[in-house]
Amino acid sequence: MSAYNALAEVYEWLISDAKLTPAEFASSFDDVLSLLPSNAHVLDCSCGTGQLAVGLAGLGMHVVATDASEAMVRRTAELSEEFRASVRTVQADWQELPDHFDDDTFDMVFCVGNSLHHAEGARGRVAALESMSRLLRRGGRLVLTSRTWELVRARGSRLDISDRLVRRNGRNAVVVYRWDIAPNWEDEHHIEIAVAQVDTAGSVLARSELLSSWPYRYEELEVELHRVGLQTEMSTFNLEAENYMVVASKV
Repeated sequence: MSAYNALAEVYEWLISDAKLTPAEFASSFDDVLSLLPSNAHVLDCSCGTGQLAVGLAGLGMHVVATDASEAMVRRTAELSEEFRASVRTVQADWQELPDHFDDDTFDMVFCVGNSLHHAEGARGRVAALESMSRLLRRGGRLVLTSRTWELVRARGSRLDISDRLVRRNGRNAVVVYRWDIAPNWEDEHHIEIAVAQVDTAGSVLARSELLSSWPYRYEELEVELHRVGLQTEMSTFNLEAENYMVVASKV
């Protein structure tokens, strides 16, 4: 798993305007949340800075938030305290989840924010999905969002610089992605993300992190979900769209 410890301090610049607050982030999943029973038990793994977890807690759900990054878990705990939300936080990567929670614990598991590609290859990805599946009750659902990696690889190695300043916490920043696309799908890829904050005096504070990535085709993901006992109920996959969501239930 990638660390995300440097980017944790500036991660809000990577969240879209429409999902910036906990309530807005949670509302983006209204369709799947309507499937949950009252007082549902929900896990947000790869929770990032906690917007989704805190938003779910605000809806009355019992929420646990996990992340492999110590800094991300700290920021989630801070956001929970700010909103007085009841969210349990645990530092753990996907494969460690069964060490912290019993099987059949959760009604829904979220793995969102395009995080699954950080699992090391097909073997690591299946192990991560297997851990998440184990924690779901029968009939429970995994909600997963992903980049359309078919598009990412087709564009090749490149430098993407945001065409506008992103304003957060009274500061503007430029966001830069550097994509290092490996020759083969199964090879390790790299993504360097930089957030360059610019203050009113014109000084620049830049934070960046080089992340490892193992992209996957959508058809591979479908096979792997089935392999760990999950059946796809809904998918927004479209080869021409930048991102998609999959909802899969435990059979």
